[in-house]
Amino acid sequence: MPEKIPVAVLAATGSVGQRFVQLLDDHPWFKVVALTGSPRAVGQRYDEACHWVLPEAMPGWAAALPVQATDPENLSVPLVFSALPSRVAREVEPGFARAGTMVCSNASAYRREPDVPLLMPEVNPDHLSLLAVQREQRGWSGGIVTNPNCTSAGMTVTLKALQDAFGVRRVFAVSLQALSGAGYPGVASLDILDNVIPYIEGEEEKVEWESRKMLGTLREGGVELAGFAVSAHANRVAVSDGHLVTLSVELENGHRNDSHKNDSASLERAAQVLREYTAPPASRDLPSAPRPVILLRDEPDRPQPRLDRLAGGGMTTVVGRLRQDPLFDLKMVVLSHNTIRGAAGGSIYNAELLVEQGWLG
Repeated sequence: MPEKIPVAVLAATGSVGQRFVQLLDDHPWFKVVALTGSPRAVGQRYDEACHWVLPEAMPGWAAALPVQATDPENLSVPLVFSALPSRVAREVEPGFARAGTMVCSNASAYRREPDVPLLMPEVNPDHLSLLAVQREQRGWSGGIVTNPNCTSAGMTVTLKALQDAFGVRRVFAVSLQALSGAGYPGVASLDILDNVIPYIEGEEEKVEWESRKMLGTLREGGVELAGFAVSAHANRVAVSDGHLVTLSVELENGHRNDSHKNDSASLERAAQVLREYTAPPASRDLPSAPRPVILLRDEPDRPQPRLDRLAGGGMTTVVGRLRQDPLFDLKMVVLSHNTIRGAAGGSIYNAELLVEQGWLG
């Protein structure tokens, strides 16, 4: 790419906004030219307005940038990355889309809209075609593309590989979600120390339908949800980064009964399917593409957040403890980095696909 594309990060001072800044540092295609924040932060230098919480150092170019208002009239860039809270995103993001800007959003505000892609390039790059419907129906020259909830991400990649090979009938998922998923300052220390919180508002509903949209089939004007059912429990645990999901899956072509198990659902075949899953050609070679898409670990005690969350630069989904399930067909443990693959890194990967398929400009 002869010249980098100028981009802005909306709500750059928050924890996900910081992850955008960190991951966009020296990106081969994008150059951050503007950072936005709340009214109290506007006019300050970024390093003055932002309480940096990442272990990686704040990039020097970002530290010196002034924080701007989140206003499409004052941000003339073709692409923005949105870390806005959902209630704010609902009001603000359409203004950018109307102004001709592509919005890669981490917010949940528009994920359920029939004409808005809920996108993972290694899973459903074809869903980007919904942008044509979106522009026609809404009169926008830009658009909104969303990435999934941070817990849905790794689970959906895993289910995609199994769906393609066997079909999926039912899913039971229990999440153990890291503290960074709650933002900063997040969960009070006296609530989470020596404790597990078995409730995260809105999370179970998101996990139960988002994978069905991403694994669904394009129909005229929208997506027909995948036909399998998902039951989810969400828990907050005292881990800094990395969402773990314990997953049980009943397969269409491996239905278990009391007398036999279909050979197609053998552990050997399932392991091969997971190891060999690759992103579709449209997204396979993009800068943020996970390499590998799925890392299958054979150790009995892996994956673990502290040891495995940065696999593939935080973009790889790590699966382990693959074994037979006495109620369904397969059970396993799935790990993904919630602020990289499940948030900022996922949005950046989406933006790369937008560029590759000619949706900017």
